[in-house]
Amino acid sequence: MRSDTDKFLELFINDTPMVDLRAPIEFNQGAFPSAISLPLMTDDEREKVGTCYKEEGQEAAIKLGHQLVCGQTKDQRMELWLNFCRNNPEGYIYCFRGGLRSRTTQQWLKDAGVEYPLVLGGYKALRTALLNVINDLPAIMPFNIVGGKTGSAKTLMMNTLGNAIDLEGAAHHRGSSFGRYVKPQNSQINFENITAIEMLKKQNAGFQQLVFEDEGRNIGSVDLPVQLYQKMQTAPVAVIEDPLDIRLQRLLQEYVIDMVADYTRVHGEEQGHILCEEYLLLGLDKIKRRLGDERWRTLREEMQKAIKLHQQGSGYDAHLNWLAPLLELYYDPMYEYQLNQKSDRIVYRGNWQECHDFLLDTTAK
Repeated sequence: MRSDTDKFLELFINDTPMVDLRAPIEFNQGAFPSAISLPLMTDDEREKVGTCYKEEGQEAAIKLGHQLVCGQTKDQRMELWLNFCRNNPEGYIYCFRGGLRSRTTQQWLKDAGVEYPLVLGGYKALRTALLNVINDLPAIMPFNIVGGKTGSAKTLMMNTLGNAIDLEGAAHHRGSSFGRYVKPQNSQINFENITAIEMLKKQNAGFQQLVFEDEGRNIGSVDLPVQLYQKMQTAPVAVIEDPLDIRLQRLLQEYVIDMVADYTRVHGEEQGHILCEEYLLLGLDKIKRRLGDERWRTLREEMQKAIKLHQQGSGYDAHLNWLAPLLELYYDPMYEYQLNQKSDRIVYRGNWQECHDFLLDTTAK
C-alpha cells in the first residue's frame, strides 16, 4: 500500500488526482485543479453534524454522521470513491485537516478491499503549501513584465512563452471593463491556487526567470497577492508596440465575435444575443465616469447600432465605429500615462514577434 503523504508540492507538480471529501460549499469556495469533489457529507448533513458537535461534543457528532451516511446513501458514495480509486491508482483523498472525514472514508475503503492513501493535514496543509510558494518565490526568482496597449495580444504572449504565467487565465478574466467571460470568474482562492501551482511548475521545470503580463492591483474581482504584485512593480518591462489597426482587429475578434459565439453556444441563439448585448453595454457603462457623459453617450449609440447590425446578420465591422475611438480616446492615453510611470524600467520596445523573441532570448532556461 502507498503511504499517506505530506509531500504537498509533489502532488501539485505531478497533477496528482485527488478526491476532495469536504462538503460542496467548502469545495466551491476554493479547491485545486487536480481535485474532484466527492463529498462524504452534503452541505445539510455537514451543518447538522457541526451543530451536534457544538452542542453535544465529538462522540455524539460522529454517531450522527454515521446515522446520516449509512445504507443506500453510503453505498452510493462508496461506489463513487471506489470508481475513482480504480481509475486513479496514483491518487489520494483528503478532507479539511486530514482528520475524521478522510480517515473514516479511508477505513470504509479498506473494509471494501481497497487500501488508499490520504493527504496528511488535508486541504489546509495543501493550501498553506501553495500560499508559501506564492509568498516566497517572488523573493528568489527574477520577474519580467510584458506591457503594451490594449489589443497588443499580451495574453497570447503568456501562452507562447514556456516560462510565462497567465494571471488573467488564472483569474478567468481579461482585466478590462470588457474582461469577463460567459462563465463566472474564478474565486480569489482558486486564482491563488492556480497561480501558485503554475509558478511552482515553472520553477520545477528549471526556469530561472518568470514572465508576467503588466497588470493592475486587481484582475476583475480578484486581487494579486501582495508579494507577487510588489515584485512585478520593480521588474523590467518589454513593451509591445503594434499598430492601431492590428489591435482593433484583435479586440473586435475577442470582445465581440468570440463573445457572441460563446454566449449563443451556451445560452442558445436568442438568449445568447440578449446576454451578449448586455455584456457589451455594461462594459461601456462601467467606464462612463471616465469617458464623460457626452463621449459615453456617443459611443453607446454606435455600439447599439453595431449590435443591431450583427444581430441582423450584417457582419461585425460596424463595431469598429466604437472600438476605434474607445482605444484612441480612452484606453491608449490611459496606458501611455501608466507606461510613463515605469519608463525607467522599460528595457525593450518592438512589435509582438520582436518582443517575443527578445523575451525568449533573455529569459530562457
